[in-house]
Amino acid sequence: MRAIKTILVPTDFSAASDRALRYARDLADAVGASLHVLHVLENPFPPGTFMEMYAPSADSHLEHRGRQARARLESLLTDEQRAKYSAVQVIRPGMAAEQILEYLNEHPADLVVMGTAGRAGLSRLMIGSVADRIVRAAPCPVLTVHPPDADTGTKTHAA
Repeated sequence: MRAIKTILVPTDFSAASDRALRYARDLADAVGASLHVLHVLENPFPPGTFMEMYAPSADSHLEHRGRQARARLESLLTDEQRAKYSAVQVIRPGMAAEQILEYLNEHPADLVVMGTAGRAGLSRLMIGSVADRIVRAAPCPVLTVHPPDADTGTKTHAA
């Protein structure tokens, strides 16, 4: 088993992603790893779509969403945490799974820690899961963290 020196944490700013980041920080504390936190800004206006109502231009909308995402991403870690974890915080445009895998190819990590959406049944079958795609295709181990509402209610008690 190789040492964990770099942990990638993809985030969509959900509760599950927040939980995954907390877990990754705890793990980074334990092993002295650095953190890369990645947010993929997906285009809500795919090329070739037609809108029947007036909407702001796609470019200005994406710029606005990009500014919001940057502010949110920067709020995930304090300046002290960024220094402590030698943190890299990145926003990339595109489709989430593809961009996460591309980032891993460009910036090899020893572990990916990511939240799961908690979909089940037909929804998961029809939509798929970014976490599933990363688990299957990542060049390193992937640890998934369930959303808080997926807890089973069981607690671990110290003896």
